[in-house]
Amino acid sequence: MVNRSSRRRGVLIGAMLSAVIGGSVQPAVAAPVRDAGDRATTVRTSPVWSTEQQIARALAASLRDRGWRDEVRAAALGTEDVDLQALAGGTAEPEGGKLLASLSAADRRIAGLKGLPASTGSLLRLRLAAPSMRSRLDAAATPWIAVAAADDDARNITAYDSRGQAHSVGTAHVPDRPLYLLDIDVTKAHRAGLKVLQKAFADKGLTSLPSKAANSARAASPAGWWATKITAVEVNDDQEPWFKGAAEMFSLVTGFGQDGTARVDSVDMPYLDYDGTVYYPNQILVNWSNYKYNLADVVMMEDDDGTNYRALAQAITTALLTVTDQGTYIPLVNAVLSAIPDSWFTDDPDYVESWYTLAQNSSGRLNGASGNGWMTVEPYFVEEF
Repeated sequence: MVNRSSRRRGVLIGAMLSAVIGGSVQPAVAAPVRDAGDRATTVRTSPVWSTEQQIARALAASLRDRGWRDEVRAAALGTEDVDLQALAGGTAEPEGGKLLASLSAADRRIAGLKGLPASTGSLLRLRLAAPSMRSRLDAAATPWIAVAAADDDARNITAYDSRGQAHSVGTAHVPDRPLYLLDIDVTKAHRAGLKVLQKAFADKGLTSLPSKAANSARAASPAGWWATKITAVEVNDDQEPWFKGAAEMFSLVTGFGQDGTARVDSVDMPYLDYDGTVYYPNQILVNWSNYKYNLADVVMMEDDDGTNYRALAQAITTALLTVTDQGTYIPLVNAVLSAIPDSWFTDDPDYVESWYTLAQNSSGRLNGASGNGWMTVEPYFVEEF
């Protein structure tokens, strides 16, 4: 992983929000700088983090029971992420059953803190910290429990043993001791959050179906629509340290919709787990029938734990309502950022890479603007049945 300076936070948030507004990041637009030290302090005292710490300590203490410890170990070895609420709800072991009420309450609290509906369901997950620990996770081992949702740049994370004592674990290297990491199902939270955002955009008229005139014009063309397809992609740094596991990647594709309002489409990239690896997804990135102009921008992000989607939607919609279609991008990044509380700049989605002025006929290798990744694309016509 590469080191990141204290200025990186302001730059990445500026890139994200300018993408949501529907335009390219302009070098002349200076985004406010947030201090990385302040951010680290906020993450360690955030309500989501505190809730996870409480569960981590309780779970560590429960592992004193041999039967429950064996059950957790079998689940952790059998799957990458263990749904804790489901595991506790399905066990016959008393220690596991005692955790169920606390886990259910914690899941509801975290969903509320992230601005997600109660129907989101269980969010807390447990996993083995690193594949190299599998050989040391035997019946005699009682792993410590640590919370993964810490600052990406943290030098240490706190782990709890079965007696409830806290230990500082360095993040520079994978520890030798078996360690379970408590985390949030970022994919599930991200998809639920996107629904919150999209509903908020739709309620304010910021997303809509193409106009009838546009539909009529396309009806005269061969049935189908043009797309841009990713044939290969690689990032050099996915901004995800070892204690957070595989990255949860997605891209924001932005431009003006057929009705002239700013539009943003989220494209999940569940295959893009690790940096330094070339993936060949053959994935549709842009549906050009959604856009008024032959121009779109792409911002690739790695999703983290701390975003409150409902509050984020409210701030973004307020800013987007001031954007009008004038045939060119109007930079409003600073106006949006000044409306967002500092408390939101905590373990939010990390900026990974961006591509600007993508057109329908774009093809070949496209290097990202920050030099952290590349992708090869090609035009692709999606025919109707």
